[in-house]
Amino acid sequence: MSDLTDRLAQGLPAGAVVVDPDVTAAYSHDMAGFCAAGAPAVVVFPETVEQVQHVLRTATELRVPVVPQGARTGLSGAANAVEGCVVLSLVKLNRILEIDPVNRVAVVEPGVVNAELSRAVEEFGLCYPPDPSSWESCTIGGNIGTGAGGLCCVKYGVTSEYVLGLDVVLADGRLLSTGRRTAKGVAGYDLTRLLVGSEGTLGVVVRAVLSLRPAPAPQLALAAEFPSADTAGAAVCAVMEAGLTPSLMELMDAVSVRAVNELGQMGLPESTQALLLVAFDGPDREAGLARVAELCREAGATEVVPAEDQAESDLLLAARRLALPALDRLGTTMIDDVAVPRSRLAEMLNGVAVIAERHALTIGVVSHAGDGNTHPIVIFDGSDRDQTDRAQRAFDEIMALGLELGGTITGEHGVGLLKRDWLARELGPVALDLQRQLKAVFDPLGILNPGKMV
Repeated sequence: MSDLTDRLAQGLPAGAVVVDPDVTAAYSHDMAGFCAAGAPAVVVFPETVEQVQHVLRTATELRVPVVPQGARTGLSGAANAVEGCVVLSLVKLNRILEIDPVNRVAVVEPGVVNAELSRAVEEFGLCYPPDPSSWESCTIGGNIGTGAGGLCCVKYGVTSEYVLGLDVVLADGRLLSTGRRTAKGVAGYDLTRLLVGSEGTLGVVVRAVLSLRPAPAPQLALAAEFPSADTAGAAVCAVMEAGLTPSLMELMDAVSVRAVNELGQMGLPESTQALLLVAFDGPDREAGLARVAELCREAGATEVVPAEDQAESDLLLAARRLALPALDRLGTTMIDDVAVPRSRLAEMLNGVAVIAERHALTIGVVSHAGDGNTHPIVIFDGSDRDQTDRAQRAFDEIMALGLELGGTITGEHGVGLLKRDWLARELGPVALDLQRQLKAVFDPLGILNPGKMV
């Protein structure tokens, strides 16, 4: 321990090497429940690329595991410490290095907060579309590590579609540059895409070249109330089949609607079994909303409420962003992240309801309906052993249901520790073996975020 901290301190600023057990305990885990976390030997806060390289070289020489971390807002345990590791916090590499409006790129360090980047590029009439629910606190490095999505994925896509290039420190301290700054480029294997979503198991991102888009017009939204998941699912299918491209299409079940009502006094009808929120941000906003309203009514909506202006739209969309904190107030939560084909969204919601009833638990579901990404949230009393066991079984049954419906165990939260065993079931032995071989190429000693993913 003494040798490790002394060696680390030689290449880091004063105060950047922390061994206080109260501090290291705070950095031992992310926001995922039910994931083991070890006690870090030390937490380090480098401020430059060279300092990150020093940390990795030292860890390699001493054969000490390293767990990279951003803001620790993750929901899969990917940032959880392993016993005796170096926690490598990247929050102090937080500079926006460049915004280029001609080439529509931003160059940033990993500790830049998503919302801060969004506000910075707004001044140039641009936007960075990926917008996880935690966008006011999550970092770009963490978004890259998990391949994060967000509420606007239905139109704008996910993080991987906006990462053009990366600078990555490998386990032995070497600096790897991948990708490009150009709009196109197919030189060699696409290492950039490989690294996005790798959860810090292949290297440590220290710089990213991100693609930007012209800032769209403000969103206009509507809310449609449905008597069942089936009618809401039919509306989602109708919207997509009609060739419409909303900027947002979110679905909340009855449990989440009631929770949001209680927290935010939103005035949503308690009889609503499913609430669909749809928004458009292009020049055809009004026409798009009018067509969606028509399709929702045809699918069986009991009420369709279009926003009159921007303020009303913001209020409607605030209801969706309140869903997770509202459900958190009901007890301990275990958050799933299962994506299914859009056409099977209703089957997913109905199946979750059956699982909730079978285990006598409350499970709320919020969904990025436009891309079939559901977030079933299992609510229980964490101090009750029986409830906890039932919650774990329900969680596993939800993942099994997602695979049965042709989906995936994670749409945007990542694998981490929480879903490592399930990854093997989804990928199969051949793909899993190849992924382990790739891990060994990048990290032959296995010191980078060990125990995560594969």
